Amino acid sequence: MRLALTGFLAAALAGAAQAADIESAYTEVDTQENCAAFAAPAGDDPGDWINFVCTGWRGYPVLIYYGDARESIFYGFPPDGDLAPEWESFAGFNSTGSTIEWRIMSDGDRKWPFATIHRWFVDDGLGVGDKIEVLVVEKVGQVFGREGCVIGYVVATGNENANEKARRIADGQANDFACGADQPVVDAGDVPAPMSAGGDDG
Repeated sequence: MRLALTGFLAAALAGAAQAADIESAYTEVDTQENCAAFAAPAGDDPGDWINFVCTGWRGYPVLIYYGDARESIFYGFPPDGDLAPEWESFAGFNSTGSTIEWRIMSDGDRKWPFATIHRWFVDDGLGVGDKIEVLVVEKVGQVFGREGCVIGYVVATGNENANEKARRIADGQANDFACGADQPVVDAGDVPAPMSAGGDDG
């Protein structure tokens, strides 16, 4: 009976998600304007790193971890208030764009972000300074559950309709994606996806 009930609830939740409307909202990240540093090297520490908490969509935070010319970002509420979630980035030097696309689920008067799409610029590793643009799709950590992680990579360079592909991954994968168990989707198009760091290679 318990298994049957669990299956029924899962089916009901899936049906509710399908019935809900999905839209996009956009926020800007500027570490000089809407972010605050919560950790940085001490005065005599030569380390090249700093951590920021930034304003996201309607109170959802964005946590930026910078170190050695690379970034790792967590969107939403981290597990158990942990301000040091798993590092997820690329092996090559990288940076992120200022605009974050939030995929928003709405059901009546309720609205909540379930995924983000953020453009990254990753060094191509050839030593000529060229960048590979990658749309990184992430599951948003909720107030209850607090599970967030990368669920997909869409190489935007040389990949037609990359934004639409990223939205399809977000809408189809985020709600059921199990962080730490499921593997992110990779859509590379004509350009190989850069190697990831802190997780599985893209």
